Amino acid sequence: CDMVSHLSVYDLANFTPGVAVDLSHINTPCTVSGHKGAEELEAALEGADVVVIPAGIARKPGMTRDDLFNTNAGIIASLAGACAKACPEAILVLIANPVNSLVPVAAEVLKKAGVHDPRKVIGVTSLDVTRANTWVGEMNGENPREQNVVVVGGHAGTTILPLLSQVPGSDRWSDEQIKALTNRIQFGGEEVVKAKDGAGSATLSMAYSGAEFVRQILRAINGEQGIVECCYTENNVTEASFFATPTTLGPNGAESVTSLPELSAFEQEGLDSMLPDLKAQIAKGVEFAKSL
Repeated sequence: CDMVSHLSVYDLANFTPGVAVDLSHINTPCTVSGHKGAEELEAALEGADVVVIPAGIARKPGMTRDDLFNTNAGIIASLAGACAKACPEAILVLIANPVNSLVPVAAEVLKKAGVHDPRKVIGVTSLDVTRANTWVGEMNGENPREQNVVVVGGHAGTTILPLLSQVPGSDRWSDEQIKALTNRIQFGGEEVVKAKDGAGSATLSMAYSGAEFVRQILRAINGEQGIVECCYTENNVTEASFFATPTTLGPNGAESVTSLPELSAFEQEGLDSMLPDLKAQIAKGVEFAKSL
């Protein structure tokens, strides 16, 4: 990507510098460095403008995103703490699950360090939009790349709320079709986990979705106007302190958020029923960070 001047790759694994060497052979203007182990973490982050965090363990069959919390929350807290020291003005882009709880963990760690900017702590929910665009395109016999389904809420199960009533042509769909498609978008990750038969969760579609979102962040940092993406940030759109909604991206990250449009009765019911779960998942992250 020509918008990246330097890519710093970090992991605990000993082979991380080799991954950096491999990437450095790609013909772009970007330089690449590899860093391994906790002792090299701050060096990896020094001066970063954007920090993308896909760290943590992945889901296995029978696991929910919330099952990952105990392991991944500690990892995110550690990384956020290092960012507070090495790159306090960076935009943090969190892919690690459970997003609903881990974004609040990162925010609280940054608050403790006195460097928190709510615009710069962003949870990636793009895979929900990618799936929605794919399946809406299939239903309508249209190119999935030309779809732009709005997906709000969170990034786990029923907290994922696709606003299918906003899709052109959705008035031709039956209630049963809308319910089935909503459920598939909400639990699309389970399709992958089951199909991989214990070998992991969504990686390729997540990598694509994450890369597309980061590309949009970079375009916004570079001054491009009018970039709007669904993502999970701290805001007052609903009674939940964090919520995914269409968000205008800019040089400082999530510059402004969009209020919810008029919802269908089915979507309103989904919103009302998921908010208590989302708020509980947020509180879990906040409480964990405050206990550190």
